[in-house]
Amino acid sequence: MALSFCGNNKCSNAYSVENGVLNNGCFVDALNLVPHVFLLFITFPILFIGWGSQSSKVQIHHNTWLHFPGHNLRWILTFTLLFVHVCEIAEGIVSNTRMESNHLHLFMPALMGFIAATTSVVYYHNIETANFPKLLLALFIYWILAFITKMIKLWKFAEESLGVKELRFCITALLVVLYGLLMAVEINVIRVRKYVFFANPQRVKPPEDLQDLGVRFLQPFVNLLSKATYWWMNPLIIGAHKRPIELKKIGKLPIAMRALTNYMRLKDSYEEQRQKTEDPEKSPSIWKSMYRAFGGSILLSSTFRYMADLLGFAGPLCISGIVGNLHTTQNMTQTNMTFGVFFMSSNELLKNTSVLAVLLFLALVLQRTFLQASYYVTIETGINLRGALLAMIYNKILRLSTSNMSMGEMTLGQINNLVAIETNQLMWFLFLCPNLWAMPVQIIMGVILLYYLLGNSALIGAGVILLLAPVQYLIATKLADTQKSTLDYSTDRLKKTTEILKGIKLLKLYAWENIFCDRVEETRGKELTSLKTFALYTSMSSMRGSSLYHMPHPHTTTHIHTPPPPLKFPDKAFASLALFHILVTPLFLLSTVVRFAVKALVSVQKLSEFLQSDEIGDDSWRNGEMPMCLEVGKKYKYHGDVSTKVINRKDRYRMDNYEQPMRRQLRPTETEDVAVEVNDGFFTWGSNLSTLTDINIRIPTGQLTMIVGQVGCGKSSLLLAMLGEMQTISGKVYWSNCFLLSLFLILSWLSKNRYSVAYAAQKSWLLNATVEENITFGSPFNKQRYKAVIDTCSLQPDIDLLPFGDQTEIGERGINLSGGQRQRICVARALYQNTNIVFLDDPFSALDIHLSDHLMQEGILKFLQDDKRTVVLVTHKLQYLIHADWIIAMKDGSVLREGTLKDIQTHDVELYEHWKTLMNRQDQELEKTEMESQTTLERKTLRRAFYSREAKNHIDDEDEEEEVEEDDDDNMSTTTSRRSKIQWKMCCRYLSSGGFLMVFLMVSSKLAKHSVMVAIDYWLAAWTSSNPFLGVLQHRSCVPVFIILCGAAIALCLITSLTVEFLGVAAATNLHHNLLNKIIHAPIRFFDVTPLGQILNRFSADTNIIDQHIPPTLESLTRSTLLCLSAIGVIAFVTPTFLIALVPLAVAFYFIQKYFRVASKDLQDLDDSTQLPLLCHFSETAEGLTTIRAFRHEARFKQRMLELTDTNNTAYLFLSAANRWLEVRTDYLGAVIVLTAAVAAIWSTSGPDVDQSGLVGLGLTYALTVTNYLNWVVRNLADLEVQMAAVKKVNSFLSTESENYEGSMDVSQVPEDWPQHGEIKIHDLCVRYDSMLKPVLKQVNAHINPGKLMKIKSNLKSIVIDGIDICKLPLQTLRSRLSIILQDPVLFSGSIRLNLDPERTCTDDRLWEALEIAQLKNMVKALPGGLDAVVTEGGENFSVGQRQLFCLARAFVRKSSILIMDEATASIDMATENILQKVVMTAFADRTVVTIAHLVSSILEAEQVLVFSSGTLVECDSAPNLLAQENSLFSILVRTHK
Repeated sequence: MALSFCGNNKCSNAYSVENGVLNNGCFVDALNLVPHVFLLFITFPILFIGWGSQSSKVQIHHNTWLHFPGHNLRWILTFTLLFVHVCEIAEGIVSNTRMESNHLHLFMPALMGFIAATTSVVYYHNIETANFPKLLLALFIYWILAFITKMIKLWKFAEESLGVKELRFCITALLVVLYGLLMAVEINVIRVRKYVFFANPQRVKPPEDLQDLGVRFLQPFVNLLSKATYWWMNPLIIGAHKRPIELKKIGKLPIAMRALTNYMRLKDSYEEQRQKTEDPEKSPSIWKSMYRAFGGSILLSSTFRYMADLLGFAGPLCISGIVGNLHTTQNMTQTNMTFGVFFMSSNELLKNTSVLAVLLFLALVLQRTFLQASYYVTIETGINLRGALLAMIYNKILRLSTSNMSMGEMTLGQINNLVAIETNQLMWFLFLCPNLWAMPVQIIMGVILLYYLLGNSALIGAGVILLLAPVQYLIATKLADTQKSTLDYSTDRLKKTTEILKGIKLLKLYAWENIFCDRVEETRGKELTSLKTFALYTSMSSMRGSSLYHMPHPHTTTHIHTPPPPLKFPDKAFASLALFHILVTPLFLLSTVVRFAVKALVSVQKLSEFLQSDEIGDDSWRNGEMPMCLEVGKKYKYHGDVSTKVINRKDRYRMDNYEQPMRRQLRPTETEDVAVEVNDGFFTWGSNLSTLTDINIRIPTGQLTMIVGQVGCGKSSLLLAMLGEMQTISGKVYWSNCFLLSLFLILSWLSKNRYSVAYAAQKSWLLNATVEENITFGSPFNKQRYKAVIDTCSLQPDIDLLPFGDQTEIGERGINLSGGQRQRICVARALYQNTNIVFLDDPFSALDIHLSDHLMQEGILKFLQDDKRTVVLVTHKLQYLIHADWIIAMKDGSVLREGTLKDIQTHDVELYEHWKTLMNRQDQELEKTEMESQTTLERKTLRRAFYSREAKNHIDDEDEEEEVEEDDDDNMSTTTSRRSKIQWKMCCRYLSSGGFLMVFLMVSSKLAKHSVMVAIDYWLAAWTSSNPFLGVLQHRSCVPVFIILCGAAIALCLITSLTVEFLGVAAATNLHHNLLNKIIHAPIRFFDVTPLGQILNRFSADTNIIDQHIPPTLESLTRSTLLCLSAIGVIAFVTPTFLIALVPLAVAFYFIQKYFRVASKDLQDLDDSTQLPLLCHFSETAEGLTTIRAFRHEARFKQRMLELTDTNNTAYLFLSAANRWLEVRTDYLGAVIVLTAAVAAIWSTSGPDVDQSGLVGLGLTYALTVTNYLNWVVRNLADLEVQMAAVKKVNSFLSTESENYEGSMDVSQVPEDWPQHGEIKIHDLCVRYDSMLKPVLKQVNAHINPGKLMKIKSNLKSIVIDGIDICKLPLQTLRSRLSIILQDPVLFSGSIRLNLDPERTCTDDRLWEALEIAQLKNMVKALPGGLDAVVTEGGENFSVGQRQLFCLARAFVRKSSILIMDEATASIDMATENILQKVVMTAFADRTVVTIAHLVSSILEAEQVLVFSSGTLVECDSAPNLLAQENSLFSILVRTHK
């Protein structure tokens, strides 16, 4: 048929203009071409020449940066215009087929209109990018011309009495409206921007966010098309394949998405609710606050979701239309002829299968676009809510009453749960909450359509589904309960594991590792039982989901085919099949959403209780909360009240010479001689009983005040009471007021800052930061002052040992530093701060005598006192009392005596004489000796740890290129060798851990299940088609086969789910068991060189991934992959020509998944790596709350929290945007697959001989499933790749070498009472810590007689004890026969009995005897439960000294012939220490006591002293004999410390 614009039928009057030019339809259509040609003629030169980009006067780092007025409306109208043009083209082409000759004017103007509309939006985008609105005048003219020409066409249609029944009339009317609206939008741009017709055009700057080049998250600023398709993510995702994505690359968040902005929104809503609440005891509604702050976004997301759900029903309807009209022939009559052309109705158009295929494609594209937009909006809102909640929780933490923490009302674990779990629960609920009101509408619409297609039989299928819904809810409830119990067991297991790792040295030396390992295994067993129950319920849920899909089929299909002949309803069968598939999803998810809603209710309740918990008293010395910083990014800015002017406090700390600081200009008048005063103070930690009673003290200004007393008398509590941390029952704490100055220029900021106190707590508290940052603690760096503080605290030698000096991140709460090193850094922090008052709580407890004297002389007496600073020192070192200007002696929570040393000597002779016997009253001038002190040993340990760790990492890099994420932050430069590759080796390792039988069952059951599912649908297709194979079978025989297949599918679904879940449980069981045993039996050296946090991550995060994340990911991956493969196979079977189109689609899919997987892994790594510092910051803040508040650094810590939250949210948002990027593209690919399958089916079944409409319906139904599951293949593949890293990390620890526990002697050969004498012989002993290190002991020969008290200065291991070489003994036997007391006290959660005798072999009398020896009997008797009294985690409910006494009692319980004491009295006062020394002398008089000592006073009592120098034994004799030799090293040491 020849081409002709107006048709080539000679009989027609297509070119006649006798009745007027405008009365010729072809001419009117030609007239409609003019605006489109005009626009293309004008815009193409501009676009190609590039005027738009050259006219931009502002060069920035991305393209779209400015939106003209009506930007979104213009894009929406343009998209609508394109859709109407597509309908116009389709109508024209179909109408043309009814004509005798071709009439190009029926569809060519519409085609040109489509091209022009596309050009207009591209042109607009470029003009908007260039911010050159004058060029929009071309578009304005175009809209006017298009509007006029379409109006002429509509007018002529109306003259011919055409109306809404004719589709072309409706399309033309719609085009008139759209062109008119676009013209109005253009007029509005002229009105606002005044770029033409006005003398002064308006100049508009880009948004504030985009002026900041650091903002890289551009979703709010790009055009609508880029927003819908996430096109702006292309450079990031494609670039990730070449170079890893780093934090610097993703930049910062826009202001509207930052945590501070959302916190202020939520806080304002929360405070508004508080003001509306009449009852002050009633907490404000968090739900209402969340709705007022974020309700708008939820409504927008819900709107998108409704539109997506409604468009989702187009799929089944189109399938019904295509299958139903596949063999119908079009009526070729031309009764409806006007202007010489055919006019058709919309119903006639929708009977065309090709048109339905295109509509199906467009509906799928729009549906998936709206669905992804809904997902994005909810995720963004959820992230914003989480950021706001984190800021609100943190703000509350900084105001929490300390008694809440100390009394256990608010534990660190609860706070961590609020941060890590409850906020995430609310975020996830927000992700899912649009389903709550969208799913009921979806279900109702689905049932209505089913009723329309099937009649009453739809109610049968719907009834079956509804009957199964309560079952799913019950299963979901059980799943939630089981998950909660699993979490509880997991938390308990992790707590026990943490205690084991922290006390591993003690457990090994006592041979208790197997006992505590069994405790962990017992808890793990309960956890695994809970996991198996969870797996069973998960499988039942999966089976119920399969039942929802398969059970309605026999009822509905049987009802369809109740009359045996004819069996011709494939359109209804497969449309109902697709509808049932749509209905399964909301019914399956409904229980999940309800479960998350219940969890959200619980989380809000917990959050509400936390926000209502007690805060620090307003009557304390603090006079107001320091509010949240409003100016983000200023490192050293602190702010006053929100309503006041922002004050810069930099000048407060800037010093050119630390000896003459600016602080002196702000000091109070010298007549003010009292810095702090407490009158009639009664303080408590929350109980009704007073911890401190009748406190009346004063702290002199500018002097050194010492607080002394025995362990547990309330010294530390007194400091905290003065700091306002304790609850005041009665009395007052007065701080000197230096603000009655004559000038009013010192405002409220000074009053707050004046009360800043430099505070060093008894328990050292370090930040996960560099050494320098821990010392400066937010103050400006002053090199001279910093150097002086480092020297004062003797830290320079320790810093020199660190890999990067003072820029080394000590991390892990200083886990790789000794107690003394941590303590000195905390003291250095207090000294460095330029505050008037310094509180030091027992800073010498972890220091040897060298450092104690140096710190006292150089730090306190010189550095602080020379500057006339007020110093309050809590100490057990009574020898320093002679330096005190003021002394406060405490006993049993009250002040025993207060005054100068001379006053106490005069008025309390008995107390003075008691002190006199305990202290050395001479000033000690240290001489440098070559003796190895505790500090020297600590430094050697530090050197060994870092050296060995570097060597270990080097070996790992050479062997496996192992990625160690926990050691450094410097691993963002990880190479591409680990990227974009699935760790198949780890997959095999994981599957082999689960057992080959389970793997075989999983694979075979999966294949069988999907084969049966395909057989069900093929049987239905053959049943509803003219299939020769089924022609001989009776109709009734088909029903039983169909029911059997459906039942088999349901059963196989349960079996496959069970095999996958139990495969995961088996793998988790084996991996954890092997990991625990390897770690527990690893040598102590392993724990010296491996950070504790890294080991704990294997047992916490990695084990959690293996337990709960890999099995569902593996199940989802295999299911979605097999579904896609079976769908493609079915489509190819129905229409083999589909395979031709599959090749380019497969190539596109390959590249999409290739780029996404790499980018997704990088973004997930960023999300994980940025989440850990955030959680650590919360933990650090809660642990160091008293220090932060004493320093008045709340604002700085809040600022840091906001930065960490924003960084983590940025990574999470980019990860979410990347997921949307993938899903949009795979959804569009799925839509193309559906279109291709439909077109191929339509063309291949054009023959009238065989009815294959059932098979076509089958192919199209499967094509729709590809759209749903294609993106899950990639998502699950990427998730599995990330999760397999956990298996890799666990597997790396399984190669750890274990200790040799066997020995050459059998246990039966060792006497039961060995060692009975305690004789130790050392022969040529040479010891080193690692095979790569030099020996630390060289050629040591010594003989220690039984019953001797021996003092050494090294870590010693003997060779022969009571005639048995210890190298031949099994390790368990050797360690179980010795007693040791370590320097750091270690207690385990449980009871006192468990800590003294975990083997439960001792009687109560023996335990009480040990407690009496350790001076603890009376204290334990007073506790509820006595020996069964509770010991909290780490023994936090006892003081440090009491913990050390428990460790002494633990050693006494064993009653070994050999007792080893490693500086066991470092944390107790001198009086208690002297008592214990006497106890050891008497209770162990007949035993060998080996003491590693650093106190000179205790060395003098030794019967045998071994002196080491550089690892060599240089002296070995009794103390008197060595003292008699004036030149001996021992005598030099003694003289030095007198």
